[in-house]
Amino acid sequence: MLDSITPLLSDPAAWAALVTLIVMEVVLGIDNLIFISILSNKLPEHQRQKVRRIGIGLALVMRLALLSIIAWLVGLVQPVFTLMGNEFSWKDLILIAGGLFLVWKATKEIHHTVDPTPTHDVMDKKDVMITNAGAAIFQIILLDLVFSIDSILTAVGMTEHLPIMVVAVLVAVTVMLLAADPLANFINENPSVVMLALGFLLMIGMVLIADGFGYHVPKGYIYAAMAFSAGVEALNMMGRRSATKKEKATAARAQADQAEARAKKAEAEAAAEKA
Repeated sequence: MLDSITPLLSDPAAWAALVTLIVMEVVLGIDNLIFISILSNKLPEHQRQKVRRIGIGLALVMRLALLSIIAWLVGLVQPVFTLMGNEFSWKDLILIAGGLFLVWKATKEIHHTVDPTPTHDVMDKKDVMITNAGAAIFQIILLDLVFSIDSILTAVGMTEHLPIMVVAVLVAVTVMLLAADPLANFINENPSVVMLALGFLLMIGMVLIADGFGYHVPKGYIYAAMAFSAGVEALNMMGRRSATKKEKATAARAQADQAEARAKKAEAEAAAEKA
């Protein structure tokens, strides 16, 4: 193992591949992290951090496990059947299933956010408000699997050196672990961001389905759209905070004016009594 690592330490190309792969793995991990954050925020507060830690830990375990069977994993891209002229591999089927699950989950959460009143609609079942950590972890496992396969196959496409893949995965998951609580808290404290994040999940789900059917959407377009939407939402949040500050300042001035008016009235009444 050391014999395979030592030459890489002095190879500039290996370091460039490592940095590039780390960036790619972190970006791919954001999708996974958004889902974990939204799902964990549905739990009672005392369970949220624990479930987030378990979810990210499972993501690491799955990625490392897939790296250990990388030869088998690469075989998943081989076609297993053809339908209407399109060849489908196990990877395609997994991406389609994961995309459908993500679209279903995001649509259900959007429905619940827009219309929180209980109904008998198929989109508004009891599990919208998750109270069982086990149910949340099960859903996280399903999406961890899909994102892990996508992540590792991306790594395989960028480098053939297993140590580079392992280091990139470890760094990316460490970043996810550090960002989990701040991101989840930020989403929880800003309701408008929840809808934006659900929109991201809906888009990611559709992209996974498209990839599964052989229509590759460049990731740059997706993340550019996400960054633009996040920038617009940041401006909206700044505008709302500015308006709130102005309202508070106006209310404070009104209270000060009322207090001053009462003081002047009291002084006038006192002067009138003395006269």
